[in-house]
Amino acid sequence: MSAVPAAPLPASADQAAGESAPAAQTPAAQTPTAQSPAGQAALGQSSARRPDLGLLLVPPRARTGWRLVPARVLAMCAVELQKLRHDRTELYTRAVQPALWLLIFGETFTKLHAIPTGGIPYLDYLAPGIIAQSAMFIAIFYGIMIIWERDSGVLTKLLVTPTPRAALVTGKAFAAGVKAVIQAVVVVVIAAALGVAMTWNPLRLLGVVVVVLLGSAFFSCLSMTIAGIVLTRDRLMGIGQAITMPLFFGSNALYPVALMPGWLQVISKANPLSYQVDALRGLLIGTHAHLASDFAVLALATVLGITAASALLGRLAR
Repeated sequence: MSAVPAAPLPASADQAAGESAPAAQTPAAQTPTAQSPAGQAALGQSSARRPDLGLLLVPPRARTGWRLVPARVLAMCAVELQKLRHDRTELYTRAVQPALWLLIFGETFTKLHAIPTGGIPYLDYLAPGIIAQSAMFIAIFYGIMIIWERDSGVLTKLLVTPTPRAALVTGKAFAAGVKAVIQAVVVVVIAAALGVAMTWNPLRLLGVVVVVLLGSAFFSCLSMTIAGIVLTRDRLMGIGQAITMPLFFGSNALYPVALMPGWLQVISKANPLSYQVDALRGLLIGTHAHLASDFAVLALATVLGITAASALLGRLAR
């Protein structure tokens, strides 16, 4: 038997088959992608319907220009303060030492009248110095946290981000300043309970906040600079303990500069803590103070500290 040839398809069937292939490809070619304007519009509409998924589907617009560095600084500061939110033990333990200075040292020397303070009760004279001291004690060991972040790998991850190193250091420095402001509030409350006559002028209190922020930022940058030099926690602890008390006793926190020997007066004039204490006394209890030079020295010291710590941050991460 001979094979029977297949019957040809009708012309309409050939045309339908020929038209079906492009029709099957057309939807795939015209499907909007996430990079296309149509895809972005579709994602925007879906995120509008689901506001909780908005940032996951459509990333926020990146900050550029002058807004970049302040945004990174605030972000780093917020990250550091989150640690304090989860563990407030540090606030309670650090409030013990300034309370002892005011209750024991301040009350005792107020009754002795051993240190001339120009007619001001010694406890009033001492309170601003204790505020500066407690802020310095918080900031001076801040470099230990940087070394811990280096050891855990966090610092290396931060350095590979587009964030400038100066923004990283500045954020950490002012986070230490915010902690110091909280500590200063505790000291002010204790001093007020002991009868210290302080001003409650809002502008002067705002000046106190700025002074504490600048002073703590400088000392935290000093600690981070030392950390970039010594590279280990043990060495930093030793150096921090070695310089903390000389900085404190070499300032006008406990006694006027006029009572110091000549060589100590020279050290006191080069000590940023002296300018911080002088500004705090002028703002809180109304003594004569050189506020313009105090703010200028603290601001300059903070800028120099940020510059030095930023330069050594890469060495710490190696």
